Amino acid sequence: MEASYFRYLLQFKRPSGTSRGVLLDKETFILEISENGKKGVGECAIFRGLSFDDRPDYEDKLKWLCENIEKDFADLKEELKDFPSIWFGYEQAILNLKYEGSLYFPSEFTEGKSAITINGLIWMGEIGYMEEQIEEKLEKGFHCIKLKIGVNWKEEHIILQKLREKFSKDQLELRVDANGGFNKEEAVLVLQQLADLDIHSIEQPIKAGNWHGMKELCSKTPTPIALDEELIGITDPDKKKLLLETVKPQYIILKPALVGGFAGSDEWISLAEEQNIGWWITSALESNIGLNAIAQYTVTKKNPMPQGLGTGSLFVNNFESSLDLRNELLWFKTEKKIN
Repeated sequence: MEASYFRYLLQFKRPSGTSRGVLLDKETFILEISENGKKGVGECAIFRGLSFDDRPDYEDKLKWLCENIEKDFADLKEELKDFPSIWFGYEQAILNLKYEGSLYFPSEFTEGKSAITINGLIWMGEIGYMEEQIEEKLEKGFHCIKLKIGVNWKEEHIILQKLREKFSKDQLELRVDANGGFNKEEAVLVLQQLADLDIHSIEQPIKAGNWHGMKELCSKTPTPIALDEELIGITDPDKKKLLLETVKPQYIILKPALVGGFAGSDEWISLAEEQNIGWWITSALESNIGLNAIAQYTVTKKNPMPQGLGTGSLFVNNFESSLDLRNELLWFKTEKKIN
């Protein structure tokens, strides 16, 4: 068995705004594992500035993995526990080596018999740009839209009010993602304003790491709160359980590249379900390689909620996609193969 990797820089079609700043490009690493004439491909989808494993020795660890690719699965997992995106890429490549083509988790989805309902993602920007994105999603038949908020709440609130005037909560599910953009005092007000508009949920209203503050918000909130960045960097199962027991969120958001791949996601899902906490899966600006693997994994979890997998069309230089987005439904192209 042999392994190699290469760095790839994804370029956004249009600068994409979040409360952490404007994104122009997205660095990623593609891992290839070969054995007996077969090849498996995976994406080590590091997210600079957000990933737990955004550290100077990242490529050194990738090189180590390639040099030690034949080590035992359990040994590799232990060695890579602090590098969730590298482990995520390894999981993909091993699965793809087994199933070949563009397969990771064979299912009715990869046979083209079922699809995944996704939410439409609206990026921050001038009010006109945000409204333009919303109109596009509505015209395509999306019934669930997620808006990035937390930069100019006054304008963002107006957009949400206009949307709710046009569409009831039964017609359009609205989710918002603050990326930690509010302080606790601001969040209390925002949570009530969101509740007045029948908003489905808000992701990460305050910055991660303030368990006490988040617990207070979750215990009294009129709008369901979902933890996102709060999960990043927690690898110990006991600490994961402690976080959920302490904060008691209404939902958690799982980004496999940031929470330890499929194995890490499985662990979070199991712990959340034990405590009756809802969850869904989203991508984290992966290329079409990682997005394809996440979509196939998501199907196996049988969660009927709209999932956050609508990032495949953001880049001008993405890899050929094995996925086909038709309105709000994500389908698998049964004839496509990874090159």
